Amino acid sequence: MPYIAEGRKELDDLIDQLAERIVRRAQAQGSEGAFAGLLNYACTRLALKTVRLQFGAMRYWLIAILTGTFKNIADEFYRRVAAPYEDKQMKRHGDVDLYAEFLREIDQRQ
Repeated sequence: MPYIAEGRKELDDLIDQLAERIVRRAQAQGSEGAFAGLLNYACTRLALKTVRLQFGAMRYWLIAILTGTFKNIADEFYRRVAAPYEDKQMKRHGDVDLYAEFLREIDQRQ
């Protein structure tokens, strides 16, 4: 979870500048999805540069930590943003009918 106690202001200022730069570059490319590659690059390079500065060489345990960190980022984003968005859209447009069938079957087995 991204709940650090100290250093937020310093990091936020730098992150905000980077986000603005990414948006400008993406807009210049003329595609709404262009930000994805830029964001991926920025996050990847940030992680790799941090490892290089902090530890020098890559090690398996660093790979495990980075993989876990990125997975946690994705899971937290999905839990906090994507799931509520999908729930709202499901209520608005209706669910896939087969989900209800499977859920009824699961309930009957228990």
